[in-house]
Amino acid sequence: MIIIGELINASRKAVAAAIQSEDKETIRKMALDQADHLADYIDVNAGIFVDRETACLTWLVQTVQEAVSLPCAIDSPDPKAIEAALKVHKGVAMINSISLEKERYDNLLPVIAGTDLKVVALCMSDEGMPVTVDDRLKIADKLVNGLQKNNIPIENIFVDPLVQPLSVDKTYGTGFINTIEALTQKFKGIHTACGLSNISYGLPSRKHLNRAFMIQAILKGLDGAIINPLDKGMITAIISAEALAGKDDYCMRYLKAFRAGLLE
Repeated sequence: MIIIGELINASRKAVAAAIQSEDKETIRKMALDQADHLADYIDVNAGIFVDRETACLTWLVQTVQEAVSLPCAIDSPDPKAIEAALKVHKGVAMINSISLEKERYDNLLPVIAGTDLKVVALCMSDEGMPVTVDDRLKIADKLVNGLQKNNIPIENIFVDPLVQPLSVDKTYGTGFINTIEALTQKFKGIHTACGLSNISYGLPSRKHLNRAFMIQAILKGLDGAIINPLDKGMITAIISAEALAGKDDYCMRYLKAFRAGLLE
């Protein structure tokens, strides 16, 4: 599982305050904590600072990479902010995200075309959120083929079929999971990713649904997720599910996580 640590997001009050005051220590600690809990990428988002997102995002990338050697997932729909952040980024970043929405697609594609950047591709178009497996696959097909035609290798693409709340429609859980399976069968070498916690939106005891959903998704082929790495229960679910799915030779990752005290 490729874990994208979600905590450095300006929509969180503590992060917004740290960005506002240029409190490097708070951001560095958030980056270090996530790195110590199995994060592979540190997501950075400064979206609430609309008038100065470029400067804030650049500052976040620099501050995070002063603390950890991990790459960032640069989280913005603004190509100018992304380009500025890439100029100071060390290593191969992940771009979160492109979609089939025309303005977003047309503006961001020149930034990522022909690069070795990792790219999250959202299954969303100008027609709105897809509902069925077929709807998601149609968008994914156009996205993946379009990105490949622009010299982005399939192994650098992370398709996000979009998780929608189970409280709205009982089929949203199975619809997402079945899409993951279909994507991995249709596009050999593709990665999948998601912001998983939306599945439990509006429901009590959300962590139980989130963890169960993660286990089911891994068994269908999910191999990337934007999560809080400090959630021990979620990390336990991921490590255990991957072992049971035959993705952990001799259970070495499970044993390593246990010895490091990262499991519940």
